[in-house]
Amino acid sequence: MERPLKPPADPELQRRIQDLILYKGAGYNQDLVADIILNALKLLTDVEDRGDVRVIRTAVGELRYAFRLFKPYADKRKVTIFGSARTKLEEPEYKQAADFGRRMAAEGWMIITGAGPGIMRAGHEGAGLENSFGASIRLPWEETTNPIMLGDKKLITFKYFFTRKLTFVRHADAIVLFPGGFGTMDEGYEALTLMQTGKTRLRPLVLINPPGSAYWRTWDKHTREHLLRQQLISPADLNLYYITESADEAVKHITRFYRNYHSMRSVADQLVIRLKHAPSPTSIEALNEDFADIIAGEKIHPAEPMPAEQDEIGTLQMPRIAFGFNRKDYGRLRHLINVLNTL
Repeated sequence: MERPLKPPADPELQRRIQDLILYKGAGYNQDLVADIILNALKLLTDVEDRGDVRVIRTAVGELRYAFRLFKPYADKRKVTIFGSARTKLEEPEYKQAADFGRRMAAEGWMIITGAGPGIMRAGHEGAGLENSFGASIRLPWEETTNPIMLGDKKLITFKYFFTRKLTFVRHADAIVLFPGGFGTMDEGYEALTLMQTGKTRLRPLVLINPPGSAYWRTWDKHTREHLLRQQLISPADLNLYYITESADEAVKHITRFYRNYHSMRSVADQLVIRLKHAPSPTSIEALNEDFADIIAGEKIHPAEPMPAEQDEIGTLQMPRIAFGFNRKDYGRLRHLINVLNTL
């Protein structure tokens, strides 16, 4: 359903923008496209530096292309794998990442990695080309595309890290980290921050230790002894990640997250959670008691699809619950999803 175009201050400009959209052949989301055009025109007077305008132009182009590329695969679950580009083929974590990619592909999932060497190549090697996406980055000092993804239509090469990282998170239903350097840490912390603050949807985030390694256990110890002990994070934030030494256990943890839970969406002052199976009245009563600390307003209750959800046709037949969420305790909300998956 198209929304009316938002009128700019200049009616003549509004008419010309609408004529331009109609000339192109209309299409999706005309109101939002009109707003993008209007903002682009404002660059003529608002931003003088040519380099700044190039950043905007490139970012819009990269994101448009990425959304177009992922669109045909929207109905398939995807997992993003992060890890070191320096991992050698003979190292245990390489074999573990390849095994994980193979197991996830067997579950019907697709793999997204940075398309480089090391852990990224291992994930693609395990999943196979038909189940792989690559989000490469142009760097001057190293090969950026592994031989598995080279030349494939599901490969995107980005100029900017921020558009690349948005793509990693936006299209992922789960995130897995193997040991890595600054880049891996950056990507992992960003994913945690986005979930902790509600800026992206909740999903499994799994940290996989190679055999005999304490890499993520050491990281977890630092998190608990410095961040948690100094009250820089809350105890419930520890629900946002899961550590394992087993690729098989990582696969089980991810697939269990979607055992009953499907997706969620905020609609006005309600958080709507779509499920495969509706909880019983007794279960809902227990949920309201156990999670009263995150309810702000209306209690958890069965709900019908709301008008704002009509654009997500595939979810309209699903049972759902809704409640007034306090919009801050996302670690506790993650715990609620765990409980829903046991019902």
